[in-house]
Amino acid sequence: MAAPKGKVLLAYSGGLDTSCILAWLLEEGYEVQAYMADVGQEEDFEEARAKALGLGASKVHIVDLRREFVEELIFPAVQTNAIYEGVYLLGTSLARPVIARSQIQIAQAEGCTHVSHGCTGKGNDQVRFELAYYALAPGIQVIAPWRVPAFFNRFQGRNDLLAYAAEKSIPVVQTAAKPWSTDENLFHISYEAGILEDPNVTPPHDMWKLTVAPEDAPNTPERIHITFEAGRPVRVVNQDDGTAVTDPLDLFLYLNALARRHGIGRVDIVENRFIGIKSRGCYETPGGTILRVAHVDLEGLVLDREVRQYRDEHVTPAFSKLLYNGLYFSPEGALITSTIAASQKNVNGVVRLKLYKGNAVVEGRFSETEKLYDMEESSMDVQGGFSPQDSEGFIKIQSIRLKKWGGKF
Repeated sequence: MAAPKGKVLLAYSGGLDTSCILAWLLEEGYEVQAYMADVGQEEDFEEARAKALGLGASKVHIVDLRREFVEELIFPAVQTNAIYEGVYLLGTSLARPVIARSQIQIAQAEGCTHVSHGCTGKGNDQVRFELAYYALAPGIQVIAPWRVPAFFNRFQGRNDLLAYAAEKSIPVVQTAAKPWSTDENLFHISYEAGILEDPNVTPPHDMWKLTVAPEDAPNTPERIHITFEAGRPVRVVNQDDGTAVTDPLDLFLYLNALARRHGIGRVDIVENRFIGIKSRGCYETPGGTILRVAHVDLEGLVLDREVRQYRDEHVTPAFSKLLYNGLYFSPEGALITSTIAASQKNVNGVVRLKLYKGNAVVEGRFSETEKLYDMEESSMDVQGGFSPQDSEGFIKIQSIRLKKWGGKF
C-alpha cells in the first residue's frame, strides 16, 4: 500500500461540503483527521464524529472553545465597541482566531503536514483562516479544495456534491434545502447566498433562527441591570425575577436567551468583503447587541472625553478591521489589542435596560467609583462651582481664527 501524501487536519462541520471534502482528500491519498470547534453552534457533535469516522477519518477532535471565545474575543469586542461599516458586529470573524489557533495546535501535536478547510474561493473566511494558519505555523501547508481546479471543476455545485455523496455512501440529511447558507456560533448566526443574493429580496419569516420577530415578542418589557468592571460585563441581574448571573460564559448565554425572546439583534446589510466583492448578509446577534448598547452608554458617563475620542478614532476602527480581514494574529493585531485595557480601566458602573420588541433601551446608568459626571456642575439650576463668565473667555479664544476667516459666506 502506498504511503499517504501527508496527514491533513480538516476543519469539519459534518455537512455536505466538508463530508465530501473529507472523502475527496482520502481519495487523493491523504490521511485525514477531522477537527470540530465547539464555539456554541447548535450541533450534534457526536453524530458528526461518528459520520467522520465512518467516512474514513483516522481520528476526530472535538474541542470546546466557548469560554475562551467569550473571554478572549467577545468581551474585547464589547470593550472596543467593535463594529464593521457601522452595522455588523463581526460575529463570524470574531470566532475565527480561536478556531484557527486550536486547529494549528492539534495539527502540530498530531504531526500533521497539512490543514484544510471548506471555505469558498470568493469569501472572507478563506482569508481569515489561512492568514491565521500562516501566522501561527509559518511552515504549515494548506489545502483549500474550493480553490483547487481538480476539485472545483469536478464539483460545480450542490448537485455534483450530492451525486458524489451517493457514490461514496456519504449520509446526507434528507430535508428540503433552505435557499441560503448559514454560519453559527454563540455570538451570532449569519445567512447569505441563495435567494439572499438579490439584495432587494426580503428575508422570509422562517429564515431567522435565533430571535423571534420583534412584532411577535412579548408585550411586556423585561428589565435588567448589567454591571461592568474595566469595560467587561461581570454581572447581570433580572429585575423581574431576580435572576443573577456572573460567570462570563453563563452571563453571555443568559443575555442571548433574553435577547432572543425579545427579538433583539437582527441586521440585514450589504457589506464590502475584504476580497473586494460586495455581499448581502443577514445576521442575528442577540446578546452582543445588548452588551454593545449598554457599554456604549456607560462610557458616556465614565470615560474621559479625549480617551474616548482617541479610542473611537483609532482603536475601534482598527480592531474591527483587523478582525474582519483576518489579521488578529499580526504585528498590528498585537499592538492594537494591547491598548484595549488601558482605555477601559475606568469603565465601571451599572446600566439599566428595558428589553422590548426588538430594542434594548437604556433607562439609566450609575457608577459608584467614577466621578467624571457632577450633577451640580452640569445643572442648569445651580452654578455648582462653574462660573458662567468663564465661558466668555473660552468663546473669545475659540473665535479668533473664525473672525479672521469670516465674512466669506
